[in-house]
Amino acid sequence: MLNTNDDSFERSLIIIKPDGVKKKIVGEIISRFEKKDLTIEKLKMIKIDRKLACKHYQEHKNKSFFNMLIEYITSGAVVVMVISGKGAIARARELMGATDSKKAKGGTIRGDFGADITANVIHGSDSAESAKREIELFFN
Repeated sequence: MLNTNDDSFERSLIIIKPDGVKKKIVGEIISRFEKKDLTIEKLKMIKIDRKLACKHYQEHKNKSFFNMLIEYITSGAVVVMVISGKGAIARARELMGATDSKKAKGGTIRGDFGADITANVIHGSDSAESAKREIELFFN
C-alpha cells in the first residue's frame, strides 16, 4: 500500500497530447512512467473542449501563443492520467524532457517523439499547486 502521508509522495497530471495519440505511442509513454516506479492512479481518453482547454491553459491567456495552444490541444483525442509516487512531479518532468522538443535530450519522451515546442507529445504538472488544480479540472 502506498504511504500518501510521506512528504515526498506526490501526484501529477499527465496529458498525452493529440500528436502522441496520433503517433500511437500511448503505451510506450505509459510504460516509461511505470518503469520508473510511478503509479498510474487514473487514466482516460477524452477530447478536450475549448472551455476546458482555456481553463487548463489559463496562465497563458494573455500570451501570443495562447490560441495556438488551444487549437492544438482540442485538435484530437488525448489521454489524461494521474500518476503518483515519491517525487512524482520532478521525476515525470525529467522523463518528459525540455518543453521545446528540439532542445530535449534523446531518451526523454519529448526528445524521442516531439516535433517542436507546441507539438511536444506530453504535458505534466510543474508544481504541487498546478497538479492539484489540473487533477481537479480533469478528474473532478
